[in-house]
Amino acid sequence: MTVKTILVTGISGFIAKHCAIELMRHGYVVRGTLRSLKKADEVRATLAKQCDCAGLEFAEADLLADRGWDAAMQGIDGVLHLASPFPLAEPKDPDELLRPAVDGTLRVLKAAIAAKVPRLVQTSSMAAVAYGHPRSRTAPFTEDDWTVTDAPGVGAYTRSKTLAERAARDFIASTHPALHFSTVNPGLVLGPLLDRDIGTSGETLQMFLRGKYPACPKLAFAVVDVRDVAKMHRLALESDAPSGGRYIAASGMAWFVEMMRPVKTQLGSKARKVPTVELPNFVVHLFALFDPASRLVLPELGRRIEIDNRRTRVALGMTFIPVEESAPAMAQSLIDLDLV
Repeated sequence: MTVKTILVTGISGFIAKHCAIELMRHGYVVRGTLRSLKKADEVRATLAKQCDCAGLEFAEADLLADRGWDAAMQGIDGVLHLASPFPLAEPKDPDELLRPAVDGTLRVLKAAIAAKVPRLVQTSSMAAVAYGHPRSRTAPFTEDDWTVTDAPGVGAYTRSKTLAERAARDFIASTHPALHFSTVNPGLVLGPLLDRDIGTSGETLQMFLRGKYPACPKLAFAVVDVRDVAKMHRLALESDAPSGGRYIAASGMAWFVEMMRPVKTQLGSKARKVPTVELPNFVVHLFALFDPASRLVLPELGRRIEIDNRRTRVALGMTFIPVEESAPAMAQSLIDLDLV
């Protein structure tokens, strides 16, 4: 078999590093994009602890500029487009998220098409699936659902992920239907961290381990292990299914308290500050007066949706790692990295 080279955009990110490892462990050569090549040695050192990265390459490219993308795409057999901002707090200017997400995605797509790259997998999100709907909805969300971007309470990050996926699908349908395109839509991504660049989900769990909150806000998320997300990207890239696949990456739904209890149980004294009771909603509203991260979650307090991703499970043959394993794995890695 001819060895294939896959471009991983934003390779320094939490999910992207796991995707690079998954690819290299399965015989692919990986080229990763970075906004600055000054970070290349750091990324290589992290990945080298997990797999053989003798063939690992880097290219300098920024989502907000054309420079570098044509060169990055040369000799590429497929793209995993993961680069996208993910903040803990709502930005003052929504364009801080919307421009890199939407314009950046189209920039990557156009460069891939110009280089005649045959396959591209975009990392989207559950943020593009399940938000802006009435709280009274009881029907499970599936791969066919879309977030209502102009609904009250839908923030800039959620809009950015939804608009970026829609822009990609519309662009391909109208200009280049021959490109084999699909998206992976993860929920809250847990699982082991590889280095001190921990991302937003890692920062969230870090706050619980440090005892920032006396109890868990009543928030529920679709949760997934990062190792499953990486596997899904590879499988989506390799799939013989028709172009246009949309794959929900979620082992199930979990309240924060359901994530924290197995952390406390399995890590014992190392997780002594982790709360295992729920915080009354009115207290979260008080926190939100001075804490931007708390303000961001107010529309979702007390809301638990249901997910039905049986189509994804069958299409990719996925059996997901449960939250009882993924949450403690992330917590343990934070401790091992001396970040608590």
